[in-house]
Amino acid sequence: MAHEVRGVIARGKGEPVSVETVVVPDPGPGEALVQVRACGVCHTDLHYRDGGITDDFPFLLGHEAAGVVEAVGPDVTALAPGDFVILNWRAVCGQCRSCLRGRPWYCFDSRNAVQKMTLADGTELTPALGIGAFADKTLVAAGQCTKVDPAADPAAAGLLGCGVMAGIGAALNTGAVTRGDSVAVIGCGGVGDAAIAGARLAGAAKIIAVDIEDRKLEWAKDFGATHTVNSAKTDPVAAIRELTGGFGADVVIEAVGRPETYEQAFYARDLAGTLVLVGVPTPQMKIELPLLEVFGRGGALKSSWYGDCLPSRDFPMLIDLYLQGRLDLAAFVSETIALEEVEAAFDKMHRGEVLRSVVVL
Repeated sequence: MAHEVRGVIARGKGEPVSVETVVVPDPGPGEALVQVRACGVCHTDLHYRDGGITDDFPFLLGHEAAGVVEAVGPDVTALAPGDFVILNWRAVCGQCRSCLRGRPWYCFDSRNAVQKMTLADGTELTPALGIGAFADKTLVAAGQCTKVDPAADPAAAGLLGCGVMAGIGAALNTGAVTRGDSVAVIGCGGVGDAAIAGARLAGAAKIIAVDIEDRKLEWAKDFGATHTVNSAKTDPVAAIRELTGGFGADVVIEAVGRPETYEQAFYARDLAGTLVLVGVPTPQMKIELPLLEVFGRGGALKSSWYGDCLPSRDFPMLIDLYLQGRLDLAAFVSETIALEEVEAAFDKMHRGEVLRSVVVL
C-alpha cells in the first residue's frame, strides 16, 4: 500500500520550493520505509534546487536526517520496525573494487532504493542524495539506515547524515589529526565547525579558525578553536604561520571550496603537512599551483568524501560521544522549523545567519 505524505519539492532551477503530496511505496527487497523525525537544511539541498548537481527535476529535497524504521523489505534482516536510525548516502555495497580492497568508506557503488517516490500525478521524483527526507516518510535502501542509540535527539543526531560527519571525518579520518597536532580550519560554517570539533576530539594542541566574519569565529570558539583569524582583515597564511612558530599547521582543512582559500590552505601548512579539501567547489573552478612547490613542500593533498566515513562504524561512536557530553551535536542546531519554512531557511543559510536549521516532523 502506498503512503501519501508531505514533501518539499524543487520543480525547476532556482524556483522556490513547495510542500506537495508525495506518494511513497511500501519497501521492496533491500529497502526500508522510514518515518522521518528530523532533517537538517544543508547547502547540498540548495545546490539541488539551483540545478548545481543534476537537472533531474523535480527533486524531493532533504538528506541530513534521523527517523524510525516503519517497515522493511522481505529480505532485510539487519533492520526492524521501531529501530531509530540515521540516514546516510553511502550504503556500502560490499562488492565494488574499493570494498573488496578493504576500503568500504570509499564505496564506489553506494545503494539507493530501487522503487521511485512520485508526485500525486505519478511524476517520478529524484530524492536528494538518494534519500529525500524533507518528508513525513521516505523510502531508502536498507543500507542507508544506521542504527544508533534511541536516546539521541533526532534534530542533533540527523546532522551526522551529512555536514557534521563531513567535517568531523575530515579531521579524524582524512586528515588523521592526532594528539599534539596544530590544525587550521578555513571556513567556519557547519562543516568547518564540525572539523574543529573533530580536531578537538583527536587531541589537537592548537586549533586555528579562519573566516571573514567575526560572528562565525565566535561560533568556532564554542566548538574548540584555540585561536581565530579574520582573513578579511589579516593575511591568513602569515597569521597561521605566526601562530605555529613560523612553520605552518600540521593539518589544514579547507571547508569553503574556493580556489583562493585552497591556495591559502596549501601555503599555510607545514612542510610534509596535510591539506584536506572538504568544501565543495563548483564545476567551473580551477586551481593553479607551481608544480615545484607541490613537490618541494611534500606532505599530502587530500579530498574528503563525506568525511571518508563508514556510517556503521562512525555514527554509533559519535552518538555515544554525544550522549556522554563529549561532542555537542546540539550546538549545531541554530533553529528548528516546519517543512513550510525550508525556503526561508535557505535564505538564512545563504546569509550565514545559521549553522543549521532543522526541520522537525
